[in-house]
Amino acid sequence: MEQEIKLRVSGIEKSFPGVKALSNIEFSVRKGTVHALCGENGAGKSTLMKIINGIYKPDKGQIFVDEKPVKIQSPIQARSYGIAMIAQELNYVPEMSVEENLFLGRLPVKKMGNVDWKLLRKKTEEFLKKEGLPYGASQKMKTLTVSDIQMLEIIKAISNDAQIIVMDEPTSAITQREVDTLFEKIAMLKEQGVSIIYISHKMDEVFQIADDITVLRDGAVVETHPASELDVDKVISLMVGRKMDNIYPKEPAQIGETLLEVKDLYSDGVFKDISFNVKKGEIIGFAGLVGAGRTEVMRAIFGLDSYTSGSIRKSGQEITIHKVADSIRNSIIMLSEDRRRYGIIPVRSVTENASIASLEKFIYGGYAHEKEERETVSQYFQKMNVKTPTMETAIQSLSGGNQQKVLLAKWMLRDPEILILDEPTRGIDVGAKYEIYKLMTEIAKDGKAVIMVSSELPELIGMCDRIYVMNQGKISGELKRSEFSQEAIMRFATGTR
Repeated sequence: MEQEIKLRVSGIEKSFPGVKALSNIEFSVRKGTVHALCGENGAGKSTLMKIINGIYKPDKGQIFVDEKPVKIQSPIQARSYGIAMIAQELNYVPEMSVEENLFLGRLPVKKMGNVDWKLLRKKTEEFLKKEGLPYGASQKMKTLTVSDIQMLEIIKAISNDAQIIVMDEPTSAITQREVDTLFEKIAMLKEQGVSIIYISHKMDEVFQIADDITVLRDGAVVETHPASELDVDKVISLMVGRKMDNIYPKEPAQIGETLLEVKDLYSDGVFKDISFNVKKGEIIGFAGLVGAGRTEVMRAIFGLDSYTSGSIRKSGQEITIHKVADSIRNSIIMLSEDRRRYGIIPVRSVTENASIASLEKFIYGGYAHEKEERETVSQYFQKMNVKTPTMETAIQSLSGGNQQKVLLAKWMLRDPEILILDEPTRGIDVGAKYEIYKLMTEIAKDGKAVIMVSSELPELIGMCDRIYVMNQGKISGELKRSEFSQEAIMRFATGTR
């Protein structure tokens, strides 16, 4: 007997200024199954999910829950129909506590309407203990790691007794152990009859947990099949509209003299004895488990955080970095892993986001030369294949992959010599990843140096000349290209070598 349909959308259409995001979408999810939604960034996946969650209103079409037509005008209304969503971009308030974020929109209140803080604390502590989460109820969200916040968002959605859960890139910033925990929870939810819509660019995950797969391309449904009838190559070719033979376009570059050398960098309680170098034309990788200290080291080199002792040399000369302006002056830039918090200015245009680090190029003689600014930014957008309706479109309305390419354009406008890329392909599709890899290759061939921090071992192996591995705040190993393997990296990362 065929499983009943829990959620169905019919004839859904949605347009934004200058672009049709969704066209005549037919999509349904069976009760107690995982339905994976695949497609490149900009294919319309997140737009469709935001319509189902009441964040956007469709121009046309109908949503059905248990085959009954419903109108969903807000996330609160979506929740009343048993729909919960874990968004791709982490939605949290950094200055609020864990307990406030956890119950935001549903704070317990007393008879007079005041927040029952005692009950809130009790509920939060019970919840954190039950889920084995290692932080306090009163701890501020800004003190947590991206991985902690992602896991908290996942468990918050699951705890709402939802019958339909949308998971948009839920594993993009969590450890493998946490991924395993999530998949155990998904299996348990399926047994309880909960339906899950799962969006991920990680094909191994999709085929591990999906019952059905729908592929979107350019705002339209391409095909829907049981997962058992598809394979990775078929899904990727449906997503991009072509066969992709070489995912990692790494090309040999002329390796030159040492451009950046870090020696004995130390930060009390964070990392210690950090020594490494990167040469002109070289792409080096930093691997390690979440919490190993990779991002913290890069933040110190870029001037976002201070370090206690050690030296940083560029082209043989010692440089002092106390703040971001110091690193930029020394032609060092960094693309952060959390683009929403540290990268984009959501309400500003794509042009403003790209030009903000290079305004001195466009403001001179007492005037802002906006035409020159737009033309210059446009050239970089063309080079990086940024898809945007107009140059004035707010960056928050672009897909994650296009936001990332805008941020790369921002830094490329400064023509840096050393690029630190922290999880540059997190949450973006294979097509956008390929374009970022191509850009990295071109940068290296130009004689510049690239440092890539990544949790995805295949991309480190595919793109790097050397890989440093970190474990518990220290560099535990260095591998040359001829020594690369996932097993070798994991031995260093877990300290079992």
